[in-house]
Amino acid sequence: MVALVLPRLLDARAAARRSSAVAWRNIDTLGTAYWLVLVSGFLEPVFYLFSIGVGVGALVGDFTLPDGRVVSYATFVAPALLASSAMTGALAETTFNFFGKMKYQKLYDGVIATPVQPFEIALGELAWAMLRGSLYSAAFLVVMVAMDLTTVPRAATALPAALLVGFAFGALGMTIATFMRSWQDFDLLGSAQFTLFLFSGTFVPAQAYPDLLRWVVEVTPLYRSVHLLRDVALGAGGGGWLVDVLYLVGLTALCLVVASRRTSRLLYR
Repeated sequence: MVALVLPRLLDARAAARRSSAVAWRNIDTLGTAYWLVLVSGFLEPVFYLFSIGVGVGALVGDFTLPDGRVVSYATFVAPALLASSAMTGALAETTFNFFGKMKYQKLYDGVIATPVQPFEIALGELAWAMLRGSLYSAAFLVVMVAMDLTTVPRAATALPAALLVGFAFGALGMTIATFMRSWQDFDLLGSAQFTLFLFSGTFVPAQAYPDLLRWVVEVTPLYRSVHLLRDVALGAGGGGWLVDVLYLVGLTALCLVVASRRTSRLLYR
């Protein structure tokens, strides 16, 4: 038994080290300008929160949730903006940056000359994207607590949920990047991302949409993310969050497999 299990454990540890090396490579090459990108990525959802959540919320007044509870409009919108922030940070790192490294910088051509495998490249880049996403999520949750839009215990629970959202969108973004032909394709990605932002229950409940549109909305990854984080941040009861978690875990696993296979095909052709 030991002879069967030990080699697999050693292989897993070696793969983890190689994936970590890919992630640390990104940290080692950070420049001053990159921190400005991080700050701008954090400020965007905060501006939305103040302009729409607080500004428009002053006109909307109190908001009744589907379960009958009454909260402020800013309280309703904030978890959705947290999900959107996690999505945006993950997609930016695993689409634009991943595509540039692979197609134009040819960075991974040198990496695969080492023992690092395409799946480990995908894991390493995803780990780096999650580090960026965790900074966004943690900072936004601090803002939510400071504005009394959630409590500290709920924020502590929402952080790992936000990381799962970022993980799912990071894997999805990496998969999409492997199908990109040129920078012009990112115009389509931007349009799809903005459409998700508007129609994923971000500013109104999905129940407000016509039935057909509602069914479409409820199967999108951002809606499942918004639903999960809203349940956690607002302390909703029930087990609806379990469906969201299973959806996001399944999406992550599927996209990681596809991304690693596509990356291998592109690098070894």
